[in-house]
Amino acid sequence: MREKLLDVIQHKILLGDGAAGTYLYQLGFPVGISYEQFNMTKPHIITQLHQKYYEAGARLIETNTYSANREKLEKYGLANEVQSINRAAVRIAREAVGEDAYVVGAVGSIRDERKHHLDPKYVLQNLQEQISILLEEQVDAIMLETFFDVEEISMALQFIREESNIPVLCQLAVEDATRMMDGMKIDQAFLQLMDEGADMIGLNCRSGPQNMKRTLQYLYDCDVTGPFSIFPNAGKPDYVDGKYEYVTSPQYFADQVLPFVQYGARIVGGCCGTTPEHIAAMKAAIDDIDLDQLHAPAPQLKKQPLPLKVVSKSEGDHHQPTIVDIVKERHAVIVELDPPKDLDIDKFLAGTKALKEAGVDALTMADNSLAVTRMSNMALATIVKEKYDIRPLVHIACRDRNLIGTQSHMMGFDALDIDHVLAVTGDPARFGDLPGASSVYDLNSFEIIRMIKQLNEGTAFSGKPLKQKANFVIGAAFNPHVKHLHKAIERLEKKVECGADYIMTQPIYDAALIEELHESTKHLDVPIFVGIAPLASGGNAEYLHNEVPGIQLSDEVRQRMAGLRGEEGRAAGVKIAEELLDVAMPLFNGIYLMTPFLAYDMTVALTNYVWKKTKRFDLHLSK
Repeated sequence: MREKLLDVIQHKILLGDGAAGTYLYQLGFPVGISYEQFNMTKPHIITQLHQKYYEAGARLIETNTYSANREKLEKYGLANEVQSINRAAVRIAREAVGEDAYVVGAVGSIRDERKHHLDPKYVLQNLQEQISILLEEQVDAIMLETFFDVEEISMALQFIREESNIPVLCQLAVEDATRMMDGMKIDQAFLQLMDEGADMIGLNCRSGPQNMKRTLQYLYDCDVTGPFSIFPNAGKPDYVDGKYEYVTSPQYFADQVLPFVQYGARIVGGCCGTTPEHIAAMKAAIDDIDLDQLHAPAPQLKKQPLPLKVVSKSEGDHHQPTIVDIVKERHAVIVELDPPKDLDIDKFLAGTKALKEAGVDALTMADNSLAVTRMSNMALATIVKEKYDIRPLVHIACRDRNLIGTQSHMMGFDALDIDHVLAVTGDPARFGDLPGASSVYDLNSFEIIRMIKQLNEGTAFSGKPLKQKANFVIGAAFNPHVKHLHKAIERLEKKVECGADYIMTQPIYDAALIEELHESTKHLDVPIFVGIAPLASGGNAEYLHNEVPGIQLSDEVRQRMAGLRGEEGRAAGVKIAEELLDVAMPLFNGIYLMTPFLAYDMTVALTNYVWKKTKRFDLHLSK
């Protein structure tokens, strides 16, 4: 007789399945349709999906019912098919896998970011309808997954507890362990759901393995113990040849299983972007774990700033030459400092002051990079310019504003005399911290460069004349981490043709690639700022390599950073960055430093290193 689900996780790790929607997309089925309808129209496809995950080793199989509620089905004209779709899903799952697998009813959130206003009574009615059907079909457990709203998941949990003693897994979707959910931190949310009768609390979607590991670390430090369920995304997707592709490899997923288990995970699986190959790799990792010999890792040490000396920059003319003028005469340093995710700007301003004193030529601020909500770079650029007399260089993403909003935004920058910009496409909103938000994309990176250049000619986006001309210096982004560099160079040439005045690259961690980039771009008549981002730890290195689109680390760099953290990790990261600067500086005058986690001491050190190598550092000391 099969052991009860909750008894199994007392002595072994249970492997869950992987993604359904994104995997079906990878198989060629388009977005914008109801994959839950496949339970009725293409049952053989869903059968094969379950079988692939079962054959990979998964023994917790979710029904294809994540969005099978009346609210979500209504937009496809399927509101009256809630019963048939949910019942068919359970039947398909049971028939597809062996008797040793547990079939759990998947129930997704209704009140996402776009629908947070929905009446609680209406939301509960939708949840009750779907959950009641799954209970009638006698699933082995209910999984409430990808909930952003504690109130909503609590309503669903309380209804289930009134109706049944079935095991309930509650999975929240969070992007940052310390961010608030319904006015409470994640540890408080976990404790509340435990008190309300959840048999297991966990995380899924929203982020990849590294962020989930940090959340488990946070829970561990808060004395919140498992068992937990963990279903991370396969990093963030990249847009390649007209399709979204996830970059995280199966082996990287397998490497994360042991830390998950050490922090209390007893059910592990995958969410968006994962495939049967990811699950098979996790199965091999689980087979190597002996729970009896397991020990939780020690709490992570608090980060300490590196003891770095900074130098003062002499006061200059407020009407400075552009960054393009400067880099044609000498080495120039642009430093990126991320706008904060909350309302506290003290550390950002401290970093600005330190970088000003180090003599950076421009401070650059992203525009909600990776689709994660941050403070307006327009507001921070104004503060930086007025308070510290440092040149702001702001990123402009196509994702968040339509044509009207983009022109209005640029006119505002012109009025504030903020004239250095970097035009980028922007990561899709669905992969950020507000996945319910819309991605606008009225423009792409080529078009926005042309449009901004048009403002410089005194012409509005509409073609109407303006009373005066803008004076924007426009940068374009470049990702050299591609299979065919010559094709990427062709795209770069088009950006220059559209009016780009300079280029800023993604961070490069391979000296040979820096040299190849130089050879491939010598014919361009615009300066290139080579991206150098110091690594903060071994975990940071693996996260960037495996989960962030457009960034690749060399095997040598990953090996050198492996296992390092804290001050030791940051020191190693700065040393590697210095070695890359040694290669880049004889080839490029433009240096683009990126500050990890607002650890501005690292980019201050690297700025000083550039000035020392160019003797400009000595000039600062002599003054």
